[in-house]
Amino acid sequence: MTAVAKAIDRTVGFDIWQLWYVLAVAGALSGIAGALPMLRLAANRLVVGTPLTAAALGPAGWLIAALCLFGAIGLGASRSRFAALIALATFATALVWLTVALGQAATDLTAGQPPATRARLASGGWAGLLMLTCAMTWAAGRARIGGAGWLAIASLLIAFVLLYRAGVYDSLSLAVEYRARAASVQAAIVQHIALSAAAVVLAALTCALLYAWRSGRYAVDIAINGLQVVPAVALLGGLVALVSGMLAAVPALRATGLSAIGPGPAVLAIACYLLLPFWRGLEGALRAADPATRDAATAIGLTRRQILLDIHLPLGAPILIGALRVASVQAIGLVTLGALVGAGGLGGIVFDGMAQFAPDLILLGTLPVIGLSLLIERSLSVVEDAARRRLRG
Repeated sequence: MTAVAKAIDRTVGFDIWQLWYVLAVAGALSGIAGALPMLRLAANRLVVGTPLTAAALGPAGWLIAALCLFGAIGLGASRSRFAALIALATFATALVWLTVALGQAATDLTAGQPPATRARLASGGWAGLLMLTCAMTWAAGRARIGGAGWLAIASLLIAFVLLYRAGVYDSLSLAVEYRARAASVQAAIVQHIALSAAAVVLAALTCALLYAWRSGRYAVDIAINGLQVVPAVALLGGLVALVSGMLAAVPALRATGLSAIGPGPAVLAIACYLLLPFWRGLEGALRAADPATRDAATAIGLTRRQILLDIHLPLGAPILIGALRVASVQAIGLVTLGALVGAGGLGGIVFDGMAQFAPDLILLGTLPVIGLSLLIERSLSVVEDAARRRLRG
């Protein structure tokens, strides 16, 4: 049997053993997702609600299962790029159709019910969405075609926006929460990005100034590392107390707009945590040039400034971009805690949901944070890879 499978694989590129492996994994995961509740029908936004299995999706559930099976066969059996692209398109179609089926099921379940009735995504629904997303990622990697993953993501986003505007998702609890707070959510996203950018810029400038202090680098290194063990909430509280004391001692500072609560203490606290990736990145970038190159530059009469701008920074650019990537993603997450001191941002929505025991309101603040983090990480990773290729070229 093994010899026959190898012969088939050599002849037509059809890997039987890999096919059985992929089908076994896909079947197990599909069984787990199918056994979990897809939706929960609740009398209001605060109660857990009644779980509903995949049967609530009706015939659409069978169509989605068929698409997943077709994609798994194509992805598992063939090594060709064309088969991987077909699998990618199939999984993307299944993902879109799953969201449509969930939205339609929510519409049917809430029809004729009181306005407070909610149909929210349950564990099975989230598991299905996650599984199809992972399958798409795998297919995009197997396709080995530049931009295939980005094109799929852009197409899906356009499809989801059009479906949302068409009212397909209107009955899902998450969409209901968003419609009630659309303006505040959009403002919170803008504020979240602004706070994160301010913290990143402040940390980068502070790190550059501290690194220029040669005699104090060792002490600064110890202080920056020591800040990492301080809990974020404790640091925020300490800064609020410190600024309050300063304002009490020097009331004239209030005229400058300084406040003990709000964006100021939050940005300062977050910038403290971002010092470490910038510090390590700056150290690595300045050591990227080998000693022979530095000695040669000095020998031909280049100044320290010229060596920094013409040798250290170009060679260390990938490391600096990597440090910026780490710090930016870290800032997006940490800014969420800024809501504890009145800084605003998406953290305010998250904590409002926690205070009201409203899971969908928590998700309304959490999902944009995840999306922003992934977008920033992937975008800067592309820039970092381009900088590395440029150095190798």
